[in-house]
Amino acid sequence: MSTPAIVSADHSLSRRLQEGVMLLERIPHDLIAVVARLSIAAVFWQSGQTKLDGWQVSENAIYLFEHEYALPLISPVIAAHLAALAEHLFPLLLVFGLGSRLAALGLLAMTLVIQIFVYPGAWPTHGTWAACLLIIIARGPGRLSLDHLLAARVRG
Repeated sequence: MSTPAIVSADHSLSRRLQEGVMLLERIPHDLIAVVARLSIAAVFWQSGQTKLDGWQVSENAIYLFEHEYALPLISPVIAAHLAALAEHLFPLLLVFGLGSRLAALGLLAMTLVIQIFVYPGAWPTHGTWAACLLIIIARGPGRLSLDHLLAARVRG
């Protein structure tokens, strides 16, 4: 049988937990979205930078697409160029919040290709990337984005 002091302590703890959850639920989507956009953009931008030698796709990147990545159905030279382009264009779009959902969808597709064909054992990393991208796809880039400004102009 519970004593009144234990019941009171349980109620107090329960109330504090509920208050904590309510406080956490007040984290604005705009903050979550900008963190997701900037962090995933940095991951892919840095990867894209490793594929370049000046303004050209590096021989090393082409070598990796020929031997280590070895994607089916696409030439390694074309794949290296497309990956370098996508890993620069989509992150820029995410940073500015322009075409954010489409950019995130493109990076999610790249993530799935990497997961399935290149590094299937790296699912914890790819899952983290996918979580950031899915937030943007599902909920949008937030108010701190060009997408939001353009939508407001179209509505107004």
